Amino acid sequence: MTEALHTRAVGTAVDDAAADAVREHAAWRAARERELREPHGWLSPTALLWPTAKPGRLPGLPGEWWVADGILYTRPVPGDTAVLAGERVEPDGPTAVGVGEGRSRIIGTFVPEDRGGPAAGADDAEVAVEVVVRTGRYGVRPRDPQAATRTGFTGVPSFDYDPAWVLDAPVRWYDEPESVAVGSAQPGLVHHVEVFGEVDVVHDGRSATVSLTGTLTSPTIVFSDEADGVASWRAVVVTTSDQADADADADADADADERADEAAPATSDTLRLDLNRAVNLPHAFTDFSTSAAPLRGNHLPFAVTAGEKAPR
Repeated sequence: MTEALHTRAVGTAVDDAAADAVREHAAWRAARERELREPHGWLSPTALLWPTAKPGRLPGLPGEWWVADGILYTRPVPGDTAVLAGERVEPDGPTAVGVGEGRSRIIGTFVPEDRGGPAAGADDAEVAVEVVVRTGRYGVRPRDPQAATRTGFTGVPSFDYDPAWVLDAPVRWYDEPESVAVGSAQPGLVHHVEVFGEVDVVHDGRSATVSLTGTLTSPTIVFSDEADGVASWRAVVVTTSDQADADADADADADADERADEAAPATSDTLRLDLNRAVNLPHAFTDFSTSAAPLRGNHLPFAVTAGEKAPR
């Protein structure tokens, strides 16, 4: 092969790889927005309510609710036409619900009184009731498919894909995870997160050391940065380069999942940060999220013009 033909072939391969990356990113973005549009996804919360020790009503929900001895209780109220139903719900009450700190659980659904008739039972008619525990308090979060945040959703604005924001970074794993307290999107609430290690993020000659949370098999960086028009903080799940390659080949290779598992991040000295996949946490979409804030120091001192922009 002549030098000219070789150069042309290399250039074609590079162009094909770039086009593949753009297509893969577009497919990932489409899947991300389908997930957001789920009937009881993060576009659907309409309130975050805090029951007390005294049985009483919660706005917009059927029955009475109260907390006693570290357990949340609910029971139906005679005359209610909207009734909470589900596998975990005692029809005649009371229903007892226990949830661990920082956890949540959907305990049942109900159809509001004004949605009776033919639409009752449809995916967009039933309100799911989620129970959460945050900083030792029980909260109740209705998830309504007809929430304005969902019905008015037209997509998440985002930056165009840019391969310059796909970064390989050295990682230093901790011998043991460290538990660290961080703030929340809701004032007064605290989260305790596990920190597994740290990476050095370098872009255009500027660098920052940020900590990894999430899990050892799916480490995450929750960060803020200097970009305009983005949420107060975002998150990106990091992988290894082998994992990224296996994900890209998944449609063509039946063994891709096995190869990705073999390349678990916690066994690697280098992680891949595709900041094109930096996503908004739930607090960017709804006022009723308790998203954990970034760790102190998880700020990138440059504008990350990649990933999702602020949706509102």
